[in-house]
Amino acid sequence: MEQETMERRARQAKERWGQTEAYRQYAEKSRDRSAEEEQKIGAGLMSIFGDFDKHRDGDPKCDETRGLVMRLQAYISEHYYRCTPEILRSLGQMYAAGGEFTENIDKAGGAGTAQFVKQAIDACFG
Repeated sequence: MEQETMERRARQAKERWGQTEAYRQYAEKSRDRSAEEEQKIGAGLMSIFGDFDKHRDGDPKCDETRGLVMRLQAYISEHYYRCTPEILRSLGQMYAAGGEFTENIDKAGGAGTAQFVKQAIDACFG
């Protein structure tokens, strides 16, 4: 991801969520990260979305898909902020709402992946 895109997203996140506990946790965890580290973490997140591709045409409630949802939640918690079920459901809605999130997730996992991830999250925590 381009440095300019990362900076724009960081500004948007601060404007939207800057007063939340999750954002405080994110700021703390990312404070000393280099751009390269941020890119590596972002690539790791995208690889999880890529793994959803193997199950995209299946049941979003299956054990393998549930495992991917748990892996996604744990990855976000480890690298960004404590990802509660409520936060993950909100993220799922953003992932499938169209725009840049949907495009990037679908690029990582194929067309329809963002919508499938949302369905899988809803199946786990809905």
